[in-house]
Amino acid sequence: MTEGPGAHHTGLTIAGVALTDGQVQDVVVTRGNFWRVRMRGVWIGEVEIDGDIAGLRVNGVDVGPLVEAELDRRHPQRAAMRPVDVAGFRAAWDLLESLWAGTVDRARALPPDLLHERVDGEWSFVQTLRHLLYATDIWVRRPILGDPLPWHPLSLPFDGLAQDPAVPCDPDARPDLDEVLALRADRRAAVRAVIEGLTEESLAGSTEPVEGPGYPGPGRFPVAECLRTVLNEEWQHRLYAERDLDVLAARLHP
Repeated sequence: MTEGPGAHHTGLTIAGVALTDGQVQDVVVTRGNFWRVRMRGVWIGEVEIDGDIAGLRVNGVDVGPLVEAELDRRHPQRAAMRPVDVAGFRAAWDLLESLWAGTVDRARALPPDLLHERVDGEWSFVQTLRHLLYATDIWVRRPILGDPLPWHPLSLPFDGLAQDPAVPCDPDARPDLDEVLALRADRRAAVRAVIEGLTEESLAGSTEPVEGPGYPGPGRFPVAECLRTVLNEEWQHRLYAERDLDVLAARLHP
């Protein structure tokens, strides 16, 4: 099968396929999953992979640990996002709040309209903050604090999530920065309260099931994993925001 330029498939599944003497080029894969894929005798160049990498072997080498080590080298504070005890979680949250304060100061220096601009199809700065409201709601306010409907109308679920009518989702909303920051302050205070109230015993425990619509659904979840997920979301999305702020700032001062 030959696809011309601009061909677009949504929900396409390719399984059990052997590609011989084929070409894969100028392809963009968004929210894709690659499992048990083997490529042999291939030439790979100018390929960019951004996501969670586990079990990826290149010429017999598992590159996942190498990537993790390099990311830690580039960002020495990144290792703090993998805490194993109460003190570590408190230190990680302190660090994130400090880092985000600097990022918000950078954003405030830009014209407000630019904070709604998407760079290379990624979320705008304001949308990124809105997504972090959602991340806090689904991993802290719902499973840990027990709120069955924790979402604010401005919270923004991740792309590709099947939407439940009971969960608000308006990616095109354009609230101003201060409105979203006020909501962020409320969510950060909730996380802070949970972390400050942790004991080693509660950190090692699991949440109680909470009935209601929306992701991740009712069930028990390890408290530590819920909190680590929030740490990772905060860390990674700040890096994305900084990357895009660099692009936006360069437009003003080429």
